[in-house]
Amino acid sequence: MPERGQLEYLRIEAYTAPDYAGTAIATFVASVNPAEISLSYEMEYDSGQGAGTTGSRMDFKKIKPGDLSLAFFIDGTGANGRADDVQQKIESFQAVTGYNGDIHRPNYLKVMWGRLQVKRCVLKSASIAYKLFKPSGIPLRAVITAIFTDTADDQTRVALAQDASPDLTHVRILHAGQNLAALCEQIYGDPHYAPRVARANGFDGFRDLPPGTRVIFPPLEK
Repeated sequence: MPERGQLEYLRIEAYTAPDYAGTAIATFVASVNPAEISLSYEMEYDSGQGAGTTGSRMDFKKIKPGDLSLAFFIDGTGANGRADDVQQKIESFQAVTGYNGDIHRPNYLKVMWGRLQVKRCVLKSASIAYKLFKPSGIPLRAVITAIFTDTADDQTRVALAQDASPDLTHVRILHAGQNLAALCEQIYGDPHYAPRVARANGFDGFRDLPPGTRVIFPPLEK
């Protein structure tokens, strides 16, 4: 983690599993941080209209996967303090974000920078614009414009959504200082559900669970 005031560059990590298990298989680090990052998302509704009415009822269905748009500036002239091999940097980006023959699909990605929320995503589209060349045709500057779209397995999506309803399945990762009874109070409104949650997860008990334990909180009848 960079110290306060230290320059940190945006990076993209590649994973082969949809739950992002294990360590990253490759990493791309931007040479120049983007000047602008765009996040877009869309709500999906069912529109229904009652008989004899003029308006429509918009019943919420879900939040569609969101997009993250940004541009990477690659400079091979040394004007920003260091000269990149432009083509090599582009190939690194393509290797990290592109198709992986071992899993027969593009890599699963994490995009992260500073205090922005880590984005779990896949590459949706990318374009490369070469801006400057040596007389020999070697590129000296380029801009990669990329759009990433959200992706997560169902259990991760539930965990990230953090819906408050006790009628839904919840997934939590225990952090230091947390315990099962307190989380049951938060989710179900009653800490006494802790033994039932422990049994549902196959735990020997509900006390002294170590930090990092993954706990599923199923819908429970009261």
